Amino acid sequence: MIFNTALVDALMAGDHADPFAVLGMHFEGGALVVRALLPGADQVWVLDAADGATLARLERCGASAVFAGAVAEPSAGPSEGRAAPFPYRLRVDWHGTLHEHEDAYRFPSLFTGDYGGRPYEAMGAHPTRIDGVDGVNFVVWAPNARRVALVGAFNSWDGRRHGMRLHPQRGVWEIFIPQIGPGELYKFEIKTAFGATLLKADPYAFRAQLRPETASVVHALPAVVPAPPERQRANALNSAVSIYEVHLGSWRRADHGRRWLNYRELAEQLVPYVRQMGFSHIELLPVQEHPFDGSWGYQPTGLYAPTSRFGSPEDFRFLVETAHAAGIGVLLDWVPGHFPTDAFALAGFDGTHLYEHADPKEGFHQDWNTLIYNYGRQEVRDFLAANALYWIERYGIDGLRVDAVASMLYRDYSRKEGEWVPNIHGGRENLEAIAFLRRMNELVCSQRPEAITMAEESTSFPNVSRPLEMGGLGFHYKWNMGWMNDTLRYMQEDPVNRKHHHDKISFGIVYAFSENFVLPLSHDEVVHGKGSILARMPGDHWQRFANLRAYYGFMWGHPGKKLLFMGCEFAQAREWDADASLDWHLLDDPAHAGVQRLVRDLNNVLRAYPALHQVDFEQRGFEWISHEDRENSVLSFVRRADDGSCVLVICNFTPVCRPGYRIGVPAAGRYRELINTDQLQYGGSGVGNGVLATDPSGMHGRAQSLALTLPPLATLMLVLEN
Repeated sequence: MIFNTALVDALMAGDHADPFAVLGMHFEGGALVVRALLPGADQVWVLDAADGATLARLERCGASAVFAGAVAEPSAGPSEGRAAPFPYRLRVDWHGTLHEHEDAYRFPSLFTGDYGGRPYEAMGAHPTRIDGVDGVNFVVWAPNARRVALVGAFNSWDGRRHGMRLHPQRGVWEIFIPQIGPGELYKFEIKTAFGATLLKADPYAFRAQLRPETASVVHALPAVVPAPPERQRANALNSAVSIYEVHLGSWRRADHGRRWLNYRELAEQLVPYVRQMGFSHIELLPVQEHPFDGSWGYQPTGLYAPTSRFGSPEDFRFLVETAHAAGIGVLLDWVPGHFPTDAFALAGFDGTHLYEHADPKEGFHQDWNTLIYNYGRQEVRDFLAANALYWIERYGIDGLRVDAVASMLYRDYSRKEGEWVPNIHGGRENLEAIAFLRRMNELVCSQRPEAITMAEESTSFPNVSRPLEMGGLGFHYKWNMGWMNDTLRYMQEDPVNRKHHHDKISFGIVYAFSENFVLPLSHDEVVHGKGSILARMPGDHWQRFANLRAYYGFMWGHPGKKLLFMGCEFAQAREWDADASLDWHLLDDPAHAGVQRLVRDLNNVLRAYPALHQVDFEQRGFEWISHEDRENSVLSFVRRADDGSCVLVICNFTPVCRPGYRIGVPAAGRYRELINTDQLQYGGSGVGNGVLATDPSGMHGRAQSLALTLPPLATLMLVLEN
């Protein structure tokens, strides 16, 4: 029946669950019937798409905005001539203005449900062409919705205009909108099973509006980035890895601090600086779209969209390409552990707890007032695991630092007794999250073996950075939070008391080879009242800088890859403020400039001497000379490379110069200082050794030894000259 009051009322109320069964062209009662819902239209005609001929004028259905009419002579069946559906266009009189357009309801479905581990290739908004007509195909997962419609400026944000087609077997809704393209704003209007209407951004959007606006933006799926072998070599366990962690909004600001640098300006300024400083990688605090600046990106709402704060997706890709051209890898902080409760995003997406757990004991993160993903749901696992691959494949990202892994591994994380739900075995481990992390790492390793993943994991959960086939989680690296906490506590002690806390500085070696560790001095150590790293060093002005330099020397000599948060490389004096630029003016002070020069030289030495990086994760790459001189707060050890070459590291953590301090050495010969953190050029007192020859005085169980002058509060690195 062409006209049906109940049907028209349902369409006008936006309450018809299957508009594709009604709107568009259908064979009914022996004729082809066209229906169109066009609020605001005065008249509507059907045109033949082949030649533009007018085929019919549609009649308004009562006082509604539904227009309907037959466009072909009655026929015995749909296979005879023009009785079969054919391409057509609509001419619409909008209050005296005529406009011709394609009807979204004449186009077939493109969704096959087969996306081979890359759902982003089908889900979301994809510019495409059907039957010679350009447009955008939209797909969204909302299995419990009563109805889903696409809204945007192209339909005056009217949810009645473009109700979507349901694929019930997958719980997804789809529609092709002709004659629109990249740059269009859109959302999904979802009517829940309970009758409420929600307006949601696209979880798979490749671009999003700048906050406080929340619409998704049509953008083409970025092309796949080739995987050059040199990137895999740079990420390898035996490479020199020194990471510069950056918050893009506060590294440096333009116009006297009034605006952010954009991605292209960062490519021009940040990348050359990182290269000059000798870092191998830049790690970016989350760049996925997020609504609240104060979250620093750790509460993302658009996992597939680079934040529009700093430009377009193409601009972000330019930043990555510029870094690669300079020989610098790019790592992203990635947040699969939780998401914010903002109404426009994932929370209660289709009126049910779709992405999150329904039980707050499982689905609500008490520390951050956020929601926890339901890792037991296949579509959620696919959404997240594919996102990890997306950034690597489509932007050439070299690796992901996975945030808050500990909060994912344990069901009782930050919860009291009675506030959490045990797993099926009655234990505290989150078996579903563990399976997800293993699957994510497997996907990344199998599809992009040049890339790496790093876990920010603060507990002693075993085998985080061990391969899947060994029962591990499959991460390449794990942040060494224990080392960071112990050594910072040690450095905060007055040097006169350090002999009572000597184990804190040496204890890291006890477990240094149980995982593939990164030594992190990250943003978390310079916020929330902790002050800067420099501010935590004891003593007067000179001693604070000397302590910091000695600490950095120890860190670069210690087994493990290195990570330093921006500003720490020049001894930022105040706590990090995400709303302001770093204090670059401090470099006018020789003390700050000296620390910056030291970090640059440490990075250059790290890269130049394999003994300092090649065997970071095996006992054979490290040997104590002595960790027992707690009375003088002195440590000494050897770092070794595969070819047997070595670097000696000696640390004096008291402000006392120690002439004639003897240490045993691996071999006789002349040893030259590579690094002396007390050099004048670094702001030190200038006490040093230059080149020293061994003598056959036994020490520390070795036949040969050196008599050194240990500078006050300093670290030395020495190498045997050939």
